[in-house]
Amino acid sequence: MKRKRKIDTKKIFYIGAAMFLGFLLSLIVHAFIEMYLIIQMMEAGSVPFAYGRQEFLPPFLSLSLTVIGLALGYVAGVRWWQWVYVEKRHWIFRKRRKVKK
Repeated sequence: MKRKRKIDTKKIFYIGAAMFLGFLLSLIVHAFIEMYLIIQMMEAGSVPFAYGRQEFLPPFLSLSLTVIGLALGYVAGVRWWQWVYVEKRHWIFRKRRKVKK
């Protein structure tokens, strides 16, 4: 029973870390989109308009990027868990198989 709980905790942490990675990547995408929009507005000769808190993307788009990043992080975490721990397709497992032969 304890072994099952340990794996579940490890899986939750693994998927949570992947979701955090997705969140960080969504912040990077958000920054690049904002930089692009600001540069385009300044080249056109207009002053960039901020939506409160110094954000130049509409709040809906900003929230959408965050949710998409978290969702893709979850999907990646579940898939990577499947590859590494269930199917054992990680390079370490291949290396161990070669040593045992």
